[in-house]
Amino acid sequence: MVPVAATSPGPGATWGSAAPPSDLAALLKACALGDEGAFSRLYDLVSSRVYGLVLRVVRDPAQSEEVAQEALLDIWRTSSRFDPAQGSAISWMLTIAHRKAVDRVRSAQAATDREGVYGARNQDREFDQTAETVERSLDAQRVRNAMETLTETQRGALELAYFGGYTHTEVAALLDIPLGTAKTRIRDGLIRLRDTLGVQS
Repeated sequence: MVPVAATSPGPGATWGSAAPPSDLAALLKACALGDEGAFSRLYDLVSSRVYGLVLRVVRDPAQSEEVAQEALLDIWRTSSRFDPAQGSAISWMLTIAHRKAVDRVRSAQAATDREGVYGARNQDREFDQTAETVERSLDAQRVRNAMETLTETQRGALELAYFGGYTHTEVAALLDIPLGTAKTRIRDGLIRLRDTLGVQS
């Protein structure tokens, strides 16, 4: 059963506070055993950071609340998959939140693209305008495909830096990794993207 602890806060309400990494890892372990009280505590501790990250990506507060709720419930459902040997608890949870946020943005963009295609089919357009639209769509698809060739750590850092608009320092803080590690992941990811896309340096 999924605990009903997560309800969207009203205007001016807070979304939680920080917690020591050891506490978060222990709470995730308890969640994996079905401890709803542990999830309530975890929710109180991390929801502010989850919402803040989602808002930076989605931009719209109402949609961000929905996505944050989805991410937190996904954290509850998949808590047994958390492996402390692979990284910190907060990094694991924020990665889930960021993926949810990016999915929402991509879904919205897909809907916009569909509307654009519908409009193009139902009105006369000059050839060069149509060609430009198709070229932009193909470029976006190439980038999405290229992103899938990255390692999970490279992709997560790049998405935060370039889709989320975070600085290298902020990426390091969000993923709970050293600044040098964040820079390396971003740099290596960009190099691999460039090679995959055939971009000349």
